[in-house]
Amino acid sequence: MEGKPSVRILFIAKPATFHKHARPLVDAEGRIFLVLVGQPDRPSYRTAAAAVYDFIKTHGQAAAFPADMRRCRRGLFAAINVGLTFGKGQMLPTWLDNKEYTGLADQPLANKDITRMATFASASFKLWAPQLYDHYFQHNRKLASRFPHLHRPFPKSVFSCATSNFGRSVWTYRHRDICNLPFGLCTVQALGNFDPKQGGHLVLWDLKLVIEFPAGALILLPSATIPHSNIPVQEGDERVSFTQYTASGIFSFIDHGFRTQAELAAEDPIKYKQVMEEQEGRWKKGLSLFSTLEDHLAHCAT
Repeated sequence: MEGKPSVRILFIAKPATFHKHARPLVDAEGRIFLVLVGQPDRPSYRTAAAAVYDFIKTHGQAAAFPADMRRCRRGLFAAINVGLTFGKGQMLPTWLDNKEYTGLADQPLANKDITRMATFASASFKLWAPQLYDHYFQHNRKLASRFPHLHRPFPKSVFSCATSNFGRSVWTYRHRDICNLPFGLCTVQALGNFDPKQGGHLVLWDLKLVIEFPAGALILLPSATIPHSNIPVQEGDERVSFTQYTASGIFSFIDHGFRTQAELAAEDPIKYKQVMEEQEGRWKKGLSLFSTLEDHLAHCAT
């Protein structure tokens, strides 16, 4: 958000039922740019979240990841991504190839509890940032129209990729997810058996905030722009996490007429020049897609 905005943490008294404990973070212009969503106040959802934790823990232990996989850019844990990706010289968006871990990567797609969590996260995105959600939705529709064989991990979720983070105590270094859409949101859901008052907190470095992040809870986070990390859980506790996002390159590929930037420059120099000029003001367009607090309250009242 423009420079270092002042931030207000607000409590919404009467939003949708399953968000009754949600707290949005609002910048100086009134834009909601991050939401501490929480989780549905339903025993069945808490049961589902516990089942997802058991699923990730069990399959992670069975995978016996080698040492080099238990160390990634974000921390000391193994991470398996599933879904669509685009970048690093690719000519078309493709389904991620997990090689010998393909079975492990694909198993969550058929798990009803993980599907429920993924769907809840996407629905939360739609509630708190409907215009930004529609930006994702419309790009998904265009991509599906051109390449019907490409599909998202979870049909009822707007995101193109999901990640399961495996380990006994998953926590991340300070980082930004620079390949995600710069003005987009990703969903982060914590899972496990741990005391959220003693560990597992989310740290938002630029905002100087440390936030309790209990198991089952969801946070909508602009992960490409705000540096963030986690505090380890205390000794004997266990924590994993599940995230969803869409790579920025997929949006660019679609906006370039289903072409890479290099192809656009070679095939349509006039359009390429126009796109490059529009890039300078892209951040303003991105900010315009965030809802204000007043927008959200009006939406909840209808």
